[in-house]
Amino acid sequence: MDLTALRAALADTAQRAHVPGMSLAVVSRDRVLFSGGTGYADLNALTPATAGTVYPWFSMTKPLTATAALRLSDQGLLELQAPVHEYLDWLRAPGPVQPTVWQLLTHSSGLGNPLPVKWIHPADAPGPDQEGMLRKLMARRRPFRYRVGGRGHYSNVGYLVAAQIISQVSGEPFTSYVQREILGPLGMDSTGFSYPPGRPSATGYVRIPRPIAPVLARVLPPGTLGSRPGSYSSINPFLVDGAGYGGLVGTVLDAAEFARLHLNDGLAVPPETVAGPYASGASEATGASGASVASEGRRILLESTARAMRDIHVKGTQFDHSAGWFRKHTNGPHGSYVEHFGTGLGFWNIMRLYPERGRGIVIMSNSTTSYDYATLFSLILRMPWT
Repeated sequence: MDLTALRAALADTAQRAHVPGMSLAVVSRDRVLFSGGTGYADLNALTPATAGTVYPWFSMTKPLTATAALRLSDQGLLELQAPVHEYLDWLRAPGPVQPTVWQLLTHSSGLGNPLPVKWIHPADAPGPDQEGMLRKLMARRRPFRYRVGGRGHYSNVGYLVAAQIISQVSGEPFTSYVQREILGPLGMDSTGFSYPPGRPSATGYVRIPRPIAPVLARVLPPGTLGSRPGSYSSINPFLVDGAGYGGLVGTVLDAAEFARLHLNDGLAVPPETVAGPYASGASEATGASGASVASEGRRILLESTARAMRDIHVKGTQFDHSAGWFRKHTNGPHGSYVEHFGTGLGFWNIMRLYPERGRGIVIMSNSTTSYDYATLFSLILRMPWT
């Protein structure tokens, strides 16, 4: 199959948005259809962006956190309709109506969303204690800013609470539960809550005028802003403080395996073909040496549970929400989809599922700038994949 047009479109998408580097993976229910990259993961070293480049996931972590919670529910260990205080007795909303676990996952718990500009720490330093961080946030004035069970209001804090409940119910840290129950079974060995050793990683960039760089440096935690190649200011390696709302780092290929899990309604199915050796440019997925194979037919979620996760029913201002996924108010020209963005300092990612068409698409990039992903997705959906 000729993939010249897709490679050119990927490069054009990055160039038009002035994004230094971009990585892309496209999957069907049974295999990787395409994986590759364009541009540079690091402008100083001229390291190419590939399908094997590691990026911070930011809020693309949320669908995985929701999957972890629903797995515990399928096992009878977590009651989704129970009020949060049944699991965390110190966490209550003012008034008689209390948020449920399900409302945390669908952004309808009433919790606010403080600006998380400084919620990061150097990649080589330990992060904050998760419960301690949550208690500190909940001790602030008015952590609940909206009506419990009302319209959807996006909240990182809600997913920090969900991660703490997962830890409480599972009896282990949220990060180790996710590693054991989801990342491991899916063969996502290039993804975790710290940078995987020996894997090439992307440097984040912010495209700002030189006189603005010192202003940004004062806003960010000390030492966050790095060198300045050309018109970009680089970001030194960091991790997100809250594992449950945005802590993962990893590759598009691993994210695509997670997308395949949900295309297969919660069943981890070994791919027929997996991505080949990581090249400097976009390349079709061939061979069998580039990704780990998931355990044969292991069920992570019940079929009905995985489908319920995609049931968008909580209305929001910009997006409508389900458990771990969201969608703009219209489906678009290619049928129904669910998605999640992963955006933050120096990076802009998107994971989208088209369940009716059996397609999953993941893009990761190393600039805070957004880009025209819709045109690229339209091309991918029109392609006659075999």
